[in-house]
Amino acid sequence: MKIAIVGTGYVGLVSGACFAEMGLDVTCVDIDENKISNLKKGVIPIYEPGLEAMVAHNVHSGRLHFTTNLTEILPEVQVIFSAVGTPPDEDGSADLQYVLEVARTVGKHITNYVLLVTKSTVPVGTAKRVKQVIQEELDKRGVSVPFDVASNPEFLKEGDAIKDFMSPDRVVVGVESEQAKELMTRLYRPFLLNNFRVIFMDIPSAELTKYAANAMLATRISFMNDIANLCEMLGADVGMVRQGIGTDKRIGSKFLYPGCGYGGSCFPKDVKALLHTAQQHGYELRVLRAVEEVNDLQKQVLYNKLLKYFPEKELEGKVFAIWGLSFKPNTDDMREAPSLVLIRQLLEAGASVRVFDPVSMDEARRTFDHQFSDLPTERIYFGTDIYDTVLDTDALFLVTEWKEFRLPNWKIIKRSMNNPLVIDGRNIYERSELADSGLNYETIG
Repeated sequence: MKIAIVGTGYVGLVSGACFAEMGLDVTCVDIDENKISNLKKGVIPIYEPGLEAMVAHNVHSGRLHFTTNLTEILPEVQVIFSAVGTPPDEDGSADLQYVLEVARTVGKHITNYVLLVTKSTVPVGTAKRVKQVIQEELDKRGVSVPFDVASNPEFLKEGDAIKDFMSPDRVVVGVESEQAKELMTRLYRPFLLNNFRVIFMDIPSAELTKYAANAMLATRISFMNDIANLCEMLGADVGMVRQGIGTDKRIGSKFLYPGCGYGGSCFPKDVKALLHTAQQHGYELRVLRAVEEVNDLQKQVLYNKLLKYFPEKELEGKVFAIWGLSFKPNTDDMREAPSLVLIRQLLEAGASVRVFDPVSMDEARRTFDHQFSDLPTERIYFGTDIYDTVLDTDALFLVTEWKEFRLPNWKIIKRSMNNPLVIDGRNIYERSELADSGLNYETIG
């Protein structure tokens, strides 16, 4: 079977490589000529463990192709996945211009039956609009070509996306016809031979499932952060509380880790989009509104902990180290990362920062140039490793829990710093170990 995937961002490229790995003939399409040219040379635009090797293998095997021209491959493909971006507008709604442009192109040029599957995260009702756009273009041409639309939201975790795609917990598919259902079943059967877990449903339910899933995970994170902040006031240990509630099978232990806030390309955007959808229909998602507010406040918690040791008026001229810039480990994605909030606060207070991340340093330079254009970015030093980063600093912030940050030599850290303060935004260290090295240690909860 030949398929096309439009959009070579995170979702599109991972999906294309994984489908090709299972033997399908896949063409990935993108209007960015430079990106397509680089992909043909083996240059991957994102960081995802295992992806570069998988892309190279399948290109070499002749199963994975790249082009900027969707029109020329339309006669050959049976299924088209739309994995283009849906960036948030100022009001939080999803921008569907790229999704609808794909539909418009399909309507203008198809000559045989095709199934257009929306894989991007889109609001409820998008498939209906996509179907209308395709039909409008067919009507303009005065032709009758059969087609179907479907919804197949992705549930990929950045840093673990290939495993998630190749061995999914479930595959959610919204369809309207038996032909679409049969095609999607054929596509996914190789991934699920041992336990066939495709969940078919109506399209609006599939579209909403993606938002509801991310909103639930965001809710668990914000709930634990709220509890962590209360623990500090009451003298309780949030780690103990987490264990106590996580062993309840009705609750479970996943996504109950307190920290300095969630970020990334999904949770913030999807929470906003779901809130906007509800408002459009005259309903207020009050729990989700609180989830967003808690997260915004939680991203300030590291700076507020620093103020327990240094009055804000004394931060000018101080130097602070930051370990971890990406919003989570195993990715270079810095969208909505808590590190950005902390760095802005420190620079605005007149301090300097020394930063280090194992993967996202190049992305950080680009991000800082864009987001901190109003700030003195010359006061940002990019460290070469964790020890270089802490030299002559007044406090160390752990923001992203990369594995290589887990077992530093605390005695070297202590000798390197002007002031022995470690503020851990992910609760990964043992208090006694830092205390033995003469370091003051602040955690979340």
